[in-house]
Order: sequence, then C-alpha cells, then structure tokens
Amino acid sequence: MSILKSTELCKIYGAGESEVKALDHVSISIEDGQFIAIIGTSGSGKSTLLNMLGGLDRPTSGEVLVAGKEIFSMTDEELTIFRRRNIGFVFQNYNLVPILNVYENIVLPIELDGSEVDSDYVYNIINTLGLEKKLTAMPNQLSGGQQQRVAIARALAAKPAIILADEPTGNLDSKTSMDVISLLKITSQEFHQTIVMITHNEEIALMADGMIRIEDGKVEVGEKVC
Repeated sequence: MSILKSTELCKIYGAGESEVKALDHVSISIEDGQFIAIIGTSGSGKSTLLNMLGGLDRPTSGEVLVAGKEIFSMTDEELTIFRRRNIGFVFQNYNLVPILNVYENIVLPIELDGSEVDSDYVYNIINTLGLEKKLTAMPNQLSGGQQQRVAIARALAAKPAIILADEPTGNLDSKTSMDVISLLKITSQEFHQTIVMITHNEEIALMADGMIRIEDGKVEVGEKVC
C-alpha cells in the first residue's frame, strides 16, 4: 500500500529569465513500512522535495497524498493539525526544547495535540533507542548522537504515518552517523514505520531499503537495496 505519493509535483521560483525549477514534475510512490533515502548533490532539489512531502511548503502545481489524504487541498490550519498527527520530522539540528528534559521532549507533540500518551509504546521506543537512563537529562547534557536519538524518539512517539528525516547525520561524526542510521533502520523494522531520509552521503543512503536519486529537480527511482 502506498502511504506517501506525489504526482507531477512542481516548484518554481522566480519568473522569466530568472525562473528556477526546483522540482520538475516529480512523481514518486513510497510503500507503507519502507525506509527510503532521497539522495542528491547540493541544490538538486532534495530539501525542496522533503518540504513538499511534509507540507512545510506548498508546490506551484501537483499533489501530495499522505495516507490517502491530499494535503494541499487543506487550509493552513487543517494542514498544521494533519501534519502534527501524521508526519514526524527529524532535523539535522535536533530542534529539542532546551528547557525540557528528554522524556518531556519525546512526548511534547502528543501533549500539544491534547492526546493521551501511550506509555507502553513510548517506553518501547525509549528502550529500543537506548535512552532509558537519560530520561531526566536536559538536552545540553547530551552528546549530538544522544540528542538525535531523542529527536527520533519524539518523531516516533505520536505514531505518525511517515517520518521525514532531513540530513539527520549532518552534525555527527562518521561513527555516530552510522549508529544513528542503524537505529533508524531498526525502528523502521521494529515499529513498521515509513521513513524518508534525505542525504548527500551515498554510504549512508545504501543502508536504506531503497533510494530515490534527484538531480536538477527530477528524480530517478533506484533499485531496491538488499
């Protein structure tokens, strides 16, 4: 079943001679439970694509369906609520709230939505990511790799339809980067979680189930990685 799909997605900046096609009729389909890497050089359009897939920016034309819902038919308020409930984000800079401890950061999106925390599920995530001894620690007491683990746990906790990871290892050393990607792969398998990650690193991309390569705003779906 396709959990995430784009159809003829275009994003154009400027006009006339200054027109830039950041995305050029991009159509992709990602199945439920897949861990997919979107790879491309700087300026290829991969970050623009991720922003469109996550509803953080609206396209010039085209559609994005998340769990069967066309997200750009929604008002801004509707899209904000839908995004909070259905799309988890993992950013390069972690984006943890500095005045909240690890556990409070993990459950924050659930509480903002007024939902009840599924404690068993959340603690399963915490144990899977090796954070059980860090729950009362503040973000500034953690290493970069630990902070990124908290960000992954936060993204998973609300049981989103998809998780979008934007260069999640960009601020980490090579060993920690591999550890974080291994954890993403484990959580994808353990929780049957669909994860879409952008990266410029081919070695990291090869750890995913499959790749989508993007250059000059156009994509070419790669072979499944075994």
